[in-house]
Amino acid sequence: MSRISDTRLRTREAAARLVGVGRLPHELTVDLIYAEIRQGSRTTINDELKLWKDEQARNDALSAALPPAVANAMLSVWALAIEHGEAAFAQRGEELEREAADATARAGALATTRTTLQAEVQALRAQLEDQQARLSAALTELAQAQAGLDTAVRQADAATVERDVIRTQSEQAQRDTQAAHARELETRQTAQAARETALREQVDQATARLEGVQKRVMLQTEEAREAQRRAEAALSKTQHRNEQLVGDVQRLSAEAAEHRRSAERFEKQLTSVMGEARELRRERDALAQQVASLQGELRARGEPATTRQTKRSR
Repeated sequence: MSRISDTRLRTREAAARLVGVGRLPHELTVDLIYAEIRQGSRTTINDELKLWKDEQARNDALSAALPPAVANAMLSVWALAIEHGEAAFAQRGEELEREAADATARAGALATTRTTLQAEVQALRAQLEDQQARLSAALTELAQAQAGLDTAVRQADAATVERDVIRTQSEQAQRDTQAAHARELETRQTAQAARETALREQVDQATARLEGVQKRVMLQTEEAREAQRRAEAALSKTQHRNEQLVGDVQRLSAEAAEHRRSAERFEKQLTSVMGEARELRRERDALAQQVASLQGELRARGEPATTRQTKRSR
């Protein structure tokens, strides 16, 4: 039975005892009842005592208005009703006590849960504070990073402008260099062409001289051969006419000797001309080698310039 129900019941029992020992119902007070039962709150005792006094007043009024037999019967019925009500009240009190115990257990569980939740809330608050601190630090780092990024962007813009200026200057310098190189190459090509023209003229002159010498040598050779044929023919005639022209032998021999000397001179001249022809051929070959060397040098100078121009264009 709950503490409140027990207080109300004991209030009624104490009031009945006090009336049984001679106390009148209206003389009963909260202090008298509390002195008897020593429990409960005075408010509960006061409320229950008022209910008991009202019941006693109705019972007294009923007893005064009805015949004694009827009044006793009604009082008996009322006592039974009160007893039944008290039993029902006690049963309901036990039910309420069980419900209160269940509620107390649930309240304890809820208190435990609340303690756990409070601990979790405190932990979450600590985590939240830590997260907020981290967020503040991250925001600070982000602000610093953003400032660094802005600085980097400004530096990148400045570098881009500087790069564009340098690129413009480099392109202009490249164009100037290409133009100067083109002018230099054109000058060298002009000079090379002039040298080639001069060398070709020298080669042509040497070739013409060689051809003239060759023609002259051929003519002299042909003349020597012709003189030799004539000498041989004359010698043959002299031999045939030896017997008839003994007197002419000495003359013919002298002529033959003279022809031989002429042939020897022609042979010496032919040898000299052939040596001169060989010398002219060597000069022509040397000139041809110089022309080939100059042409190779010109091509070698022209190709790297073209390669550099191609690389710069890329």
